Amino acid sequence: MDNELSKETEEFLVQLVRLNGTMKELFSSGNIELFPEMNDAIKKMHAVQHGSKDAVLEAVDPECAVIYGNFDMIVKLLRTTDGEIDAATQKGLNKLLHNIDEAVVNIAAAVGLV
Repeated sequence: MDNELSKETEEFLVQLVRLNGTMKELFSSGNIELFPEMNDAIKKMHAVQHGSKDAVLEAVDPECAVIYGNFDMIVKLLRTTDGEIDAATQKGLNKLLHNIDEAVVNIAAAVGLV
């Protein structure tokens, strides 16, 4: 990707790093109370990226769609649990979180962060 990043791209990447850090903490602790932090980072990423004409942000759109779609599914899944996460729910959450994590890594690689 380009060495010169726009302010939009820089803000998007700040939120991406924030999301990655929150997910790292979530994976290590299992603390589902971190989901609002993830949600905030994802909302800010979407606000910057959605509809942007920035070439970098357009290029990562497919991976962003994975992040947004999988997080929406997490929210829907959690709304069905009444606060109780059984083994099947945990398996679903893990798969959705893995998909988000993979997309975050792919975006980071595409922009040269890793």
